[in-house]
Amino acid sequence: MHTWLLPEYIADILPAEARLVEERRRALLDLFHVHGYQLVSPPLIEFIESLVTDGELDLRTFKLTDQLSGRQMGLRADIAPQVARIDAHLLNRNGVVRLCYAGSVVHTLPGSLLGSREQLQVGAEIYGHAGVEADAEIIGLLLDALRQLGVSKVQLDVGHVGIFRSLVAHFGIVGEQQQTLYAALQGKDAATTRDVLAQLSLAAAQCFGALASLHGGAEVIERARTLLPDLPQIAVALDALLAIGRAVQAKGAELYFDLVELRGANYHSGLVFAAYAPGWPNSIARGGRYDDVGSRFGRARPATGFCFDLRELIGGLSLPDAPQAVLAPYGEQDVELDSAIARLRQQGEMVIVDLPGHGSGAGELNCDRTLVKVDGQWIVRPL
Repeated sequence: MHTWLLPEYIADILPAEARLVEERRRALLDLFHVHGYQLVSPPLIEFIESLVTDGELDLRTFKLTDQLSGRQMGLRADIAPQVARIDAHLLNRNGVVRLCYAGSVVHTLPGSLLGSREQLQVGAEIYGHAGVEADAEIIGLLLDALRQLGVSKVQLDVGHVGIFRSLVAHFGIVGEQQQTLYAALQGKDAATTRDVLAQLSLAAAQCFGALASLHGGAEVIERARTLLPDLPQIAVALDALLAIGRAVQAKGAELYFDLVELRGANYHSGLVFAAYAPGWPNSIARGGRYDDVGSRFGRARPATGFCFDLRELIGGLSLPDAPQAVLAPYGEQDVELDSAIARLRQQGEMVIVDLPGHGSGAGELNCDRTLVKVDGQWIVRPL
């Protein structure tokens, strides 16, 4: 067995990309900071009960046994539940809390054929405000973050799982039938959807058939008011979608309503959204409202947020040219040379000392200038 081979869907990050990832990570955290989001850094490993919030996340989580307690632990597959735990149990504040994070997560299986099982998850969350204002703020911050990363022409797909939940409750659809209907609608599987609808009452079949057709521009909201039952929860959800639509358009992003965007419906409790952009085959960011997650940690709190894999995002961008460096000679106990090198580094220059006994050329070291001594002074000259 070759010891240098990595597992499938696991990869190293080489210098040029690693430098860009780190620069963008710092810039994103600075952006979150000026918006009032406080950085938290949860542990990579926890007891499994704290990490897993639904069946899908359970399947994606690596599990192992703690040698100290004998309890089952997990290697985190999502940081958001950890941040919800921090808000609910450690900070224990009553007002609005804004938190952000950036850290590694690992998955048992890749999310797509081009995906990785190790991601650098970056995200932001708002706790304590149930109104649509928090959703609008978090979406605005996501669009600002994507713009800062250099992602242009963002399309935001927006839905609301509360509509589906209200309808299945209204028609009394439960258990396996509800799960099959959910999977068919979410997967845009027309054949399976027809088979499931055929097993429902006529009124329910007509309603869910209409729901499957409700995707497109702002006109979708008015069509939904006409086609769907006049239920209070649905009216509230449609009003929220309309408000979010105005906020998204004010940010200059394209808007697409999809009322059967149900991904994560067992986790999310209201508004859900996904961002898409040319150059990436899948969504580049996801988010939504998840008011019920905090109850696992003893205190349910209104919550909304987003996250994305920074490594995957960077992979779709063109890498900038590596910065050029200054090549300095090796000088043992040369105080003047050491001072000149230190001065250049304080000015932000990259200075590489050419250690003795190596034949590395300036090109290999990416140097376009050299430090030479002229008339007793160390100066920088082009190569």
